[in-house]
Amino acid sequence: MKNITTKMMAQGAVIAAVYVVLTLAFAPISFGAIQFRISEALCILPFFTVAAVPGVSIGCLLANILAGAALPDIIFGTLATLIGAIISYRLRSVSKWLVCVPPILANAIIIPFVLKYAYGLPDVIPYLMLTVGIGEVLAVAVLGNLLMLALEPKSSFIFGKEARAF
Repeated sequence: MKNITTKMMAQGAVIAAVYVVLTLAFAPISFGAIQFRISEALCILPFFTVAAVPGVSIGCLLANILAGAALPDIIFGTLATLIGAIISYRLRSVSKWLVCVPPILANAIIIPFVLKYAYGLPDVIPYLMLTVGIGEVLAVAVLGNLLMLALEPKSSFIFGKEARAF
């Protein structure tokens, strides 16, 4: 059991680190009313391993802190990622194509309120839901599913024998 825990912690840490690096490397497009957070593609990783749930959540937390995000963004942005990751993990046995839906919905519903009230954006909530939602669809559904397809053939090697693959 100790090896599984250590392995899961290491996987989660690597996922968090990659999330942070991708978010900060593409910072100009990772934040704002119209955002395309490339790191959100990693939100499909709960399909392969439970270690991705804390991995993407801690990655989001650290990326928001390091980028100087407002406190509500740090809290609720991380919460949106955590909610999406937990539900994605639970949906993995239903359909691999549904794994991308929870992060898209969680962010499209929660983040517009953060943008409006934490940053004082003048845009209306439905517009912000649309812009954040489009960014999430591109990052999670398009890039994330491409990542999933690329990782699937080697998922047991990358994530271990417990990894999910069809």
